[in-house]
Amino acid sequence: QVQLVESGGGLVQAGGSLRLSCAASGFPFSSYGMGWFRQAPGKERDFVATIDWSSSRKYYADSVKGRFTISRDNAKNTAYLQMNNLKVEDTAVYYCARGRSSSYYSVQNDYKSWGQGTQVTVSS
Repeated sequence: QVQLVESGGGLVQAGGSLRLSCAASGFPFSSYGMGWFRQAPGKERDFVATIDWSSSRKYYADSVKGRFTISRDNAKNTAYLQMNNLKVEDTAVYYCARGRSSSYYSVQNDYKSWGQGTQVTVSS
């Protein structure tokens, strides 16, 4: 079974940093693109970042571009989201997801497997 487990969330002050991890199992990790999404209180889940199988292609939501970095370590079956210069509006539950194939995707419908999420809270 496909399993995606996020970790690394927590409480951080505005301007601080967090690194989220997504441990993957149950599928050939290096064959799939990965993505990060987030859902803030009272809002729908939004795209954050995506990366293809080889880390050759990345794409970010405008709201996080220049602050967040998506990466992956195929040898460790793990995807990461480095979050710098965090803002209060970044507060959300962050989810990792597996893409439908090896490319990078920014649309939720292209992701077929999801983790349970990890809470990120940014205080002012």
